[in-house]
Amino acid sequence: MKIPLYQIDVFTQKLFGGNPAAICQLTHWLDDNTLQNIAIENNLAETAYFVKKDNLYEIRWFMPHAEIDLCGHATLASAYVIFNYLDHSINEITFSSKSGILKAKKEENGSITLDFPSRPPKAIEIPKEIFGALKAKPIEAFAARDLVITLSSEEDVLAETPKLELLKELPYLCIIITAKGKNSDFVSRVFDANADVLPEDPVTGSAHASLVPFWADKLNKKNLKALQLSKRGGKLDCRLEDDRVFLSGYCVPYLYGEINI
Repeated sequence: MKIPLYQIDVFTQKLFGGNPAAICQLTHWLDDNTLQNIAIENNLAETAYFVKKDNLYEIRWFMPHAEIDLCGHATLASAYVIFNYLDHSINEITFSSKSGILKAKKEENGSITLDFPSRPPKAIEIPKEIFGALKAKPIEAFAARDLVITLSSEEDVLAETPKLELLKELPYLCIIITAKGKNSDFVSRVFDANADVLPEDPVTGSAHASLVPFWADKLNKKNLKALQLSKRGGKLDCRLEDDRVFLSGYCVPYLYGEINI
């Protein structure tokens, strides 16, 4: 069995920037063990799989160590593959996922906009583990699927080197540090304390499902520009509308091939 494989750099306009995602086009769903093993072999933060069903695409996302409920950059990459390689006639895609219906729209400027659920985080007491794990003083903590920690400045976010081994037992998928930006509305970095591969995620679309409503409330504005300050870096144009978050970004193709199963 041969499976088409695409590797796409996402939320960037330059090769080797943004967040790379592996995208696998399937004709039918394979067993979970095979999907997980392919993700392990790809050795990227996420591998996305999609299967066309009638007028929509079913989509799933796997990290090397587990399936996850929502992934932004691999959804954007999947839409890029469909728009540019599989169906040139369409401008919008509907995905069915574990997080409900997601949509992707091809924009005239070449970017793609995702329509995701908004996941506003709720204020919590700062977990004690955070104080030992961060160099900078945490200001506030908020939680949804991910833990959001605010810092006082963009410089603090950029300079942070968290001791992730101290955060492994926290009940969150990702640890996000964020602050108001200098040349953007806000900046962030995202870490997975339990990841064997890439403990810092280069650009995390799903994290912005929480960051956008959080900063929209803080800054009292609905349209936001975001920077993720990883080594590869990423840019997102964001918009909050009611209970939906819209994330726009670019993709750059890196690789096309086939997996032999």
